[in-house]
Amino acid sequence: MSDNKQPYLQIKGLAKKYGDNLAVKPLDLDIHQHEIFALLGSSGSGKSTLLRMLAGMEKPTEGQILLDGQDITHLAPYDRPINMMFQSYALFPHMTVEENIAFGLKQDKLPKDEIASRVEEMLRLVQMPQYAKRKPHQLSGGQQQRVALARSLAKRPKLLLLDEPLGALDKKLRQQTQFELVNTLEKVGVTCIMVTHDQEEAMTMASRVAIMSHGELQQVGTPADVYDYPESKFVAEFIGETNIFEGKLVHKDDAHALIDCPELPSKVYTDQKFTAEDGQTIWISIRPEDIDLHKEKPAHRDTHNWAKGKVKEIAYLGSFAIYHVEMENGRIIKSQVPAPYWYVRNIEPPTWGDEVYLDWPENQPTPLTR
Repeated sequence: MSDNKQPYLQIKGLAKKYGDNLAVKPLDLDIHQHEIFALLGSSGSGKSTLLRMLAGMEKPTEGQILLDGQDITHLAPYDRPINMMFQSYALFPHMTVEENIAFGLKQDKLPKDEIASRVEEMLRLVQMPQYAKRKPHQLSGGQQQRVALARSLAKRPKLLLLDEPLGALDKKLRQQTQFELVNTLEKVGVTCIMVTHDQEEAMTMASRVAIMSHGELQQVGTPADVYDYPESKFVAEFIGETNIFEGKLVHKDDAHALIDCPELPSKVYTDQKFTAEDGQTIWISIRPEDIDLHKEKPAHRDTHNWAKGKVKEIAYLGSFAIYHVEMENGRIIKSQVPAPYWYVRNIEPPTWGDEVYLDWPENQPTPLTR
């Protein structure tokens, strides 16, 4: 039985090398019981290799995997209390839905009444009792995904691995299915690790996210933490949209810091905490939704946290618009403006070619040292 004070899954110094290529560099990671955890990264980041090592499909070059206190590093895939659901779903086309769900249970030689009971339980869980006799080709993509999930959960694994679980669905169906999948996993209470390259998917479904690049963990945290407080320029640019400016630290005290960014007409003043020395190179990240757009220069802005330019592009996206503002030096700043912003102020919104001013509050610029 797992000690709730200890991580349910412990990954210690795990690495994978293919010849001279280090696909996954030695990493440590703790996953808690009942957690839905996402490995997020682009192609070649090492996330799928890490997942395959957990499943036993790849042998680690070094390191250790502990699940519920048991060392499973060298166990064969079929000896691990782990199930994996693939992007393709891998349903048997000649079997019915209930036969697909029962397949793994029959392989484990469970009693017939136990198999029937679990299949019925899984069909109810994914709300598909009426489809029990159908074959995969008679189901929609979303229904096939639910059958694959039911089959993965039927064996009651200690750990469920999802490889791009919604990747085979179109965008609209993917968005609808995200919450359904989370609700199902939470009902069962299974510990889950999902691999995805889709930021929205990871941020919507997971309680914590690990961002990977070139075989290394770049940051681990809640979706809000990695978005609002990125620890590096890479993470800031990888998660969502942002504006990045390079500069030098002019002065820093316990409450504020002043950064000189040559691309901006004013210095950047921030009250976010970080460690750096005067003169050190600093990158400033400011999200588009944190930058206000004005037709006239704000009276309270003089020496810091403002810029000006001309509207180059406008993307209307329903509830908000993204303004691309080009400064005199050619640099583009993106500002996200809520749809009612101009209407409630009874102001005609700026259009292409108009000169505008931008400003941002002191608590929004995120200083990055790497």
